[in-house]
Amino acid sequence: MGQGPASEEGSPKRAGRPVILVADDDQDILDLVVFRFERAGFDVMAAVDGQQAVDLVQERIPDCAVLDIVMPKLDGLEVMRKLRADEKTSKIPVVLLTARTREHDVILGLESGADEYVKKPFDTFELLARVRGLLGIEVRAQEQEPEPT
Repeated sequence: MGQGPASEEGSPKRAGRPVILVADDDQDILDLVVFRFERAGFDVMAAVDGQQAVDLVQERIPDCAVLDIVMPKLDGLEVMRKLRADEKTSKIPVVLLTARTREHDVILGLESGADEYVKKPFDTFELLARVRGLLGIEVRAQEQEPEPT
């Protein structure tokens, strides 16, 4: 996985655009999230199931992962466990993006290792802000997109 030298924390150092992995089996949601992140200057790797997400990470280590929980082949929690178990990917921030909204599900997701838990339905600008926050990306006022009307 030649992504350049890794930082002391284990996450890859990159010059240029941050790379995000987005995995969701709902094609409409996947397309929407991919569009929002590409428009915001991210390189996006998109997966329609958990196994494809794991396979993509083997090819290129992302800076952050946004994972649906309920997906075919491997669910988002299992993908996250695989990321956390590998030294090369253990420090990648993970956002769970899911329709599971009960308090128990949120606690389970966070205690399983998620850095953020975003409930569907969701606002793409909020999701983008959460990912930027996890990656320490500051946005100047003139770079922010206008509020949707």
